[in-house]
Amino acid sequence: MKKLNVKERIIETASRLFYFNGYNQTGINQIIAEAAVAKASMYQHFRSKEDIAVAYLKGRHIMWMGKLNECVSRTDHKGGKVLGCFNYLTEWLTEVNYRGCGWQNIIADLPEDHTKIKDQAVLHKNEFREWIHDLIKKENKYSDKQAEKLGDEIMILIEGAIILSQIQKNDWPINTAKRACVRLLA
Repeated sequence: MKKLNVKERIIETASRLFYFNGYNQTGINQIIAEAAVAKASMYQHFRSKEDIAVAYLKGRHIMWMGKLNECVSRTDHKGGKVLGCFNYLTEWLTEVNYRGCGWQNIIADLPEDHTKIKDQAVLHKNEFREWIHDLIKKENKYSDKQAEKLGDEIMILIEGAIILSQIQKNDWPINTAKRACVRLLA
């Protein structure tokens, strides 16, 4: 296994802490201690905790979309590949004990003036929205306008399933949203 450099250790440590403990509940000193780096080394790579959070969200986006694509590519359902999103939600959320969406969590916990973090959350959700639209368009059953409208409805099902699964600590919201999606696609 490759040894992580200072910047990678900071990002990896902060990512775990931000996701599982929350942004406001994680302090710079805790990141420094758990990453085993000097404060001066941390400030060589990041000017602020907000900059570390932006790096966390960028890395999380790449990881999350990659795993989502992998799961969807394995999906073979007459309703379409988009149903694979719900399979991914179940795999991911059970793996993290229903901790929920890193972007939803950080936005809910965010001070008003942290616009760089907010911008990353909006970017992720917009890219995910476009990804859903493109996936539905590839099915060749819908016009572009229909695919976008349907994609937005499906995205709302997905986002709602994520937050309700987090609250309930259960996968029934994901299963319910998937059934609703099957009806939408019929």
